[in-house]
Amino acid sequence: MNMELIYTRIGEHTIEVQCQSTMILNWMCNNFLITQPPKVTPHIRLQLSEGYGEAFVDYEVKISTEANKICYRRADYFIEAEHDYRSATIAVYNELALKHAWMNLYSSYLVHVGWGLLIHSSCVVDHDKAYLFAGYSGAGKSTAAKLSYPRELLSDEATIVKITSSHVTVFDSPFRSELSRTGSKEISPLAGIYLLKQARTNHVASLSQSDAFLHLMDKVFYWTHRPDETIRILQMLRQMVRSISISELQFQKNNTFWELIS
Repeated sequence: MNMELIYTRIGEHTIEVQCQSTMILNWMCNNFLITQPPKVTPHIRLQLSEGYGEAFVDYEVKISTEANKICYRRADYFIEAEHDYRSATIAVYNELALKHAWMNLYSSYLVHVGWGLLIHSSCVVDHDKAYLFAGYSGAGKSTAAKLSYPRELLSDEATIVKITSSHVTVFDSPFRSELSRTGSKEISPLAGIYLLKQARTNHVASLSQSDAFLHLMDKVFYWTHRPDETIRILQMLRQMVRSISISELQFQKNNTFWELIS
């Protein structure tokens, strides 16, 4: 197969992709918005290939840095990127590795430029406002997303959140786990964040900014290696908890919890 050149957009960022892998091209066409070549320089240029490593072992990522490169190694993927993440090569074992490598690189880019965060959560749109559901593994992020149908789904695994001094906005995410896109929404203002606990009854309790901050710290997709970027994450989280209502949501395994939200 000849080298193919395609373009995609994630959030507000245009990405140029070169590859000659049918598996990678098919996965991208199924999960990403493929666009026309941009009239301006792409934010990120990637070269993708397959045939690296072995099947998924665990989530451990080893990071090494050189004068002008940063490398991320996991059993099933390898990323070599410029320090500003505007140019990178990615080699993967399979589709799962490809998705996780994309998330690693894109999250690192968002933090580096201070645009926003990639948060481990699901996100649903109701009356043109986005509601984000976060929690530990098994807390019910995908369950809450499924129970929210027919509301539109922006994410079921990794939510793309833009954070500024005046707005917090959510974008449609191509990084999906189980659920496909259900509507036409690509961007919505974030109205609330709910930390999930499955329970026998529905109940919402508001959290203080300090408690919300602590709960959200480990929900950010980021592989720590630079203190300045860690500080940037903390600053963006602090801005988000100051701007958005954050609550604990205990919910039954049905859609009645929406009566407490909307």
